[in-house]
Amino acid sequence: MKLESPSPHWDMTAIYPSLESGEFQKAYEEHAQIVERLASLFDANDIRRRTEPAVDAAFARLWETVTQSWNEQQELNRTLASYTHCFVSTDANNEEAKSRQSLLGMLSVRVSQLSTRYAAWVGTSDIEALISLSSMAKSHEYVIRKEQYQAQHQMSESEEDLAAELSTSGLTGWVKLHGNMSALLTPVVHLPEGDRAMPMSEVRALAMHPDRAARKAGYEAEIKGWESVAIPFASALNGVKGYQGTVRRKRGYADDVEPTLMANGIDAVVLEAMQSACCASFPDFRRYMAAKTKALNLERMEWYDVTAPVGQDAKVYSWEDAKEFILVNFGRYSDRLAAYAKRSFDEGWHDAEPRAGKQGGAYCTGIRPGESRLFMNFTGSFNSVSTLAHELGHGYHNSCLKDRTSLQRGTPMTLAETASIFCETLAFDGALAGVSGQEKLTLLDTVLERNLMVVVDIHSRFLFEKAVFERRSVRELSVPELNELMMDAQKQTYGEGLASLHPYMWAVKGHYYGPTFYNYPYTFGLLFGLGLYAQYQKAPDAFRGRYDELLSNTGMANAITLTKQFGFDITGEAFWQSSLDIIRAQIDEYVRLVG
Repeated sequence: MKLESPSPHWDMTAIYPSLESGEFQKAYEEHAQIVERLASLFDANDIRRRTEPAVDAAFARLWETVTQSWNEQQELNRTLASYTHCFVSTDANNEEAKSRQSLLGMLSVRVSQLSTRYAAWVGTSDIEALISLSSMAKSHEYVIRKEQYQAQHQMSESEEDLAAELSTSGLTGWVKLHGNMSALLTPVVHLPEGDRAMPMSEVRALAMHPDRAARKAGYEAEIKGWESVAIPFASALNGVKGYQGTVRRKRGYADDVEPTLMANGIDAVVLEAMQSACCASFPDFRRYMAAKTKALNLERMEWYDVTAPVGQDAKVYSWEDAKEFILVNFGRYSDRLAAYAKRSFDEGWHDAEPRAGKQGGAYCTGIRPGESRLFMNFTGSFNSVSTLAHELGHGYHNSCLKDRTSLQRGTPMTLAETASIFCETLAFDGALAGVSGQEKLTLLDTVLERNLMVVVDIHSRFLFEKAVFERRSVRELSVPELNELMMDAQKQTYGEGLASLHPYMWAVKGHYYGPTFYNYPYTFGLLFGLGLYAQYQKAPDAFRGRYDELLSNTGMANAITLTKQFGFDITGEAFWQSSLDIIRAQIDEYVRLVG
């Protein structure tokens, strides 16, 4: 898919002139000094697990001093880490960026050790007394209650220190290996017009090509590409899950999912209700897949047909087209949202060009309060426009959090997808307005592809990761075993509608190599976002202020509490079914249009 105008590279000079600049070096040295001052403050005041929980006014003042310094350290660390990662993710050959990232990683070990002591100190204190004595503590109440929970699941201080030190080689080293090798993969694709070596991000984008021969060629090249790195990636996955599983057991959690629940602001009841509702929707998604198979004039759908475009006249967006589309449709919702998007374009916050050495996927990273950088691989499809809207939603969320302290901005993943899904839905509704027939079918197919990925495919990833943890607790897993577990998870979720599967999806998704179970929050975000959008449509003016307030508060309470602001009870299946009913209605319309 050839684009009429080039996609942008972001401007990082507004943060620091370069990685080699004196400004960056000064900021790094300042951060190191802040960390050492914090360490001295901790040692001088015995900031660690307490045997006597009593809290008085003097303790409250000390807590305020420590927490203010902690927030300052976190703020600068966030900027340095995000700035450096932006270079690493866009150029796997940038040795200076990787070196700087490694230095920050070493410093983060010290920060992690102090964080453990801080949580133990706060969590073994009388937090009710602390909250009553300090207005600052009151404004950090949710953070304090999370620290108390974390303190209950800590190893000894020396064990936590060792785990933090080992993480650079036993965890983050494996993560870097996966990210760097993925970015450098350039499989040869046997296209109808000739062989061509392509970055993996472009190879995967062929799954959306209108020519089935090109899709098949892309799939086959992709599989061979992942197969060529399967052994080191299996070692990486075994290393990551082995480390995470060992630490989880030493911290006394019942299973591998439990530590993710508090971090995501939910409990096991909410997760079970959501996943049960999702599983009940799988037959509906299979109806969609059957209709799409018919629309594509196929007897059976292969894996490489799942994201094939329906209709031959799908619009190709230039980057300028995409910008204009976003500004118009964000403006339909509010001037504030459109102004935010315009600022991001005007100030060069986007890196959108697919190229060799650049990692796949998309992300938004907050780099300074209210300011982000947005990463994607823009192909000109409506999917790419939707991804742009999604990442801008994350950025808008960051802007709503700009006046919170660093600790107060600690949004659980479940709520981190709220604004992104909302903005995606704005984009979809804008594209759908005034179209009918084949155009409407094409757009419905685009949004249903996303829904299929987030509800069905995400559940397959959850099942896979759960199975990997269970088996990795006994021994390491081989490449064939990982492939088998991946395909078994796909069969459980996609059913019999696919003639082929993707055995190496465990190698594709960087999420498996990062935070534990970095998957089900996406499903939560989609379904909660759809529920919010339904409320917006009922009462737009009343919704806007409450919505921005919700985004500003996502680090101030758990998801159960915050969703109640909109009258949602996420502990039962009814809410999740109601959001899935919106998707079912889309499937019904899609099936009708296919005929």
